[in-house]
Amino acid sequence: MLNETLPKAIIFDWDSTLVDNWQSIAKALNTTLIKMGKTPWTVTQVRQNSKNSARDTFPHLFGDQWKDALEFFYESFEKLHLTGIKPLPGAENLLRFLRQEEIYSGIISNKNGTFLRKEIKKLGWEKYFDNVLGATDLDVDKPSKDIIDALLKHTEIPPNDSVWFIGDATVDLQCAHMANCKPILVETGLITEKELRRWPPSKTFPTCLEIRCYLAKIKISSK
Repeated sequence: MLNETLPKAIIFDWDSTLVDNWQSIAKALNTTLIKMGKTPWTVTQVRQNSKNSARDTFPHLFGDQWKDALEFFYESFEKLHLTGIKPLPGAENLLRFLRQEEIYSGIISNKNGTFLRKEIKKLGWEKYFDNVLGATDLDVDKPSKDIIDALLKHTEIPPNDSVWFIGDATVDLQCAHMANCKPILVETGLITEKELRRWPPSKTFPTCLEIRCYLAKIKISSK
């Protein structure tokens, strides 16, 4: 019997947690890198280096030209991102379960908020989320705890271990720890052992399918 209760809220990262859109991201970023006279990256390199928001990453990558590079990247990505997006295994099944159980669900992503909401709409997933925050929606992005406070602001749910933050990256684990929420890792193999020691997950799952099964077990054991 599990000595645990269902969470009051679950906050999701987006890319590599619920969906895969890395081919589109990589193509747009490599088009930008080439445009700015830099060497393109592999998809793995793109995934490893794209966890923070573009407004945090691009100044380090492109220096004084970062705003021009960001504008070009957004132009390129806008043409691609709705054609390449794919739900990950078990993602919609998990989201459907949360609706059935009336568990508050939200997204905090370091993807630009405009693109994020378009992708959610493309999949027809608006009905699954109570609140969605992307990069540039606030003055701060992950891993700031302020963005979790903002997501839960109009609820009666305080940020604590009854709130799960599910993500695949160090920035997600760090954000959860800083807000005193429960950090849940969807394992992709891109986080180092050093990062895991610094920001340890409370639980680790291979996909959303296993998270759904675990929540169902909690539901059954609590009856």
